[in-house]
Amino acid sequence: MPTTDQTLDEIMNLAAAHFKVPREKLRPDDDFFKTLGIDSLQTLDLLTKLENHFHVELPDYELQGVSDFRMLADKIQARL
Repeated sequence: MPTTDQTLDEIMNLAAAHFKVPREKLRPDDDFFKTLGIDSLQTLDLLTKLENHFHVELPDYELQGVSDFRMLADKIQARL
C-alpha cells in the first residue's frame, strides 16, 4: 500500500497532467480550485479520474470541505 505522501504525489502529478499545469506549481496545501483554475464540474472530472486511478469510491459526503491536495490524499488513503 502506498504511503500518504506517495498518494499525494500521484494526485498532484495526475492533476497537473490532466489540467496541463506545470507540476512544480502545485503544493500539497494549495486550494486546487484556485491553483488549477477549475470549477466544480472540472473537479468532478478530476475526482472520477482519481477514483479510477486508485480503484476507490469517494462518497460525496466525505468530500465536503475538501479543497486542497493534502486533504484529498488523506481521503483517498483512508479508502485504500
